[in-house]
Amino acid sequence: MDRSRVQQQIETGLSALHLADVPGLGSTLVDYLELLARWNETYNLTAVRAPEEMVTRHVMDSLVILPFIGDARVIDVGTGAGLPGLVLAMARPGQIFVLLDSAGKKTRFVEHAAARLGVGNVQVVKARAEDHEDAEGFGVVVSRAFSSIADFIRVAGHLARSDGRLLAMKGAFPEAELEDLPDTWRLQAAHKLSVPGLLGRRHLLEFCRKEART
Repeated sequence: MDRSRVQQQIETGLSALHLADVPGLGSTLVDYLELLARWNETYNLTAVRAPEEMVTRHVMDSLVILPFIGDARVIDVGTGAGLPGLVLAMARPGQIFVLLDSAGKKTRFVEHAAARLGVGNVQVVKARAEDHEDAEGFGVVVSRAFSSIADFIRVAGHLARSDGRLLAMKGAFPEAELEDLPDTWRLQAAHKLSVPGLLGRRHLLEFCRKEART
């Protein structure tokens, strides 16, 4: 991996997202991508192979939702290689993130990466979302892994506090999926995202329980 090239690409993206002043974030992200590229050769954690492409499609695509997560506890459902949860945790060291995945090779990578990079504000859980319980609940439940919004809500909705939000990361605006929402949930807000370096469409949809205050 060409570290200097990747570092420059990351720094440019961080500036575009107004995150250039987060201490050490750029270098930590470069180290993360080095680890991911190395593990990917053996464990196939992501279909994206080129580190320069990972910057845009993984790192920047994760960081772009930072303004929408607030400051409550966050759980990343189907975190995979730590996307978006581990990347968000690097940018918000004072906030707690739980990274959940049912695949052992992915949780092992995330645990290893967090330890190597000194990211101490994460907890890694190997479990299926529908089987995981948390007595406190989460202010934000986020995922970029589910193909269906309805499935995401049905499988992970119980993890949100009564006033918590579910954040679904999508490409094109998923109008058809919104017709199949569970009865107790509603779309609270939708945001069109601009990911540095990415030409494709990206959206973030926020869901809350119908009885919850906005």
